[in-house]
Amino acid sequence: MTYEVGASVSFRALHRMPVEGPEGEVHAHDYRIDVVVARESLDGDGMVIDLDRLDGELRAIGTELADRDLEAIRPADADAVTVEVFARWTHGRLEPLVHEAGGGEVSVRVYESAAAFGGYRAVVP
Repeated sequence: MTYEVGASVSFRALHRMPVEGPEGEVHAHDYRIDVVVARESLDGDGMVIDLDRLDGELRAIGTELADRDLEAIRPADADAVTVEVFARWTHGRLEPLVHEAGGGEVSVRVYESAAAFGGYRAVVP
């Protein structure tokens, strides 16, 4: 048995890919980040994680990155901020909050359009 809760945030941001053509130029996407936190047991308050705190952290990410070039968050080991890299970065931002709440599996999906997404999922102890 697994319990799960989730939250989402949407915002526009800029990025570029290391390729020739339009994708190689700075361009915007209307991103949506969906996060699901899952655990086998609930905390003392009957929750996986406080949804207000999860939503607040996602809104903070949206506010921080809205209308900005995602190059600002590109890790040294990545050639570009793809949706997969963006999902891994978001997971890292959420790890302290999830750890403090008792841990769990965190799944992040970053959509760059209504139908195209990349994701990252890992357990936070």
